[in-house]
Amino acid sequence: MVEDQTVKSRITHFIFEKFPAARKRQLGEDTSLLESGIVDSIGILEIVAFIEQTFAVTVSDDDLVPENFGSISGMAAFAEGKMEGRAMTEEAQGAVCDPQQAS
Repeated sequence: MVEDQTVKSRITHFIFEKFPAARKRQLGEDTSLLESGIVDSIGILEIVAFIEQTFAVTVSDDDLVPENFGSISGMAAFAEGKMEGRAMTEEAQGAVCDPQQAS
């Protein structure tokens, strides 16, 4: 996949490839995937695995709420937030562990 694709476009591509019902219906960024029957509970687990692998983030049980996984826009916002949090954590750890800054 092309690296300049947005988080939202990568998730959208995955949804359309993995879930045939998404291709058959009008699917907007805010369409409820569970309520519309496009994705079931097993499908959510597949999406979680995709997001974890694709964006190198960890999804906890507490993260599994409709706001995060109910729609494509929710998933994109969640993944972007997790990646931002990871980058901030790595940056903070780098500042603490950087021996040049300690001197």
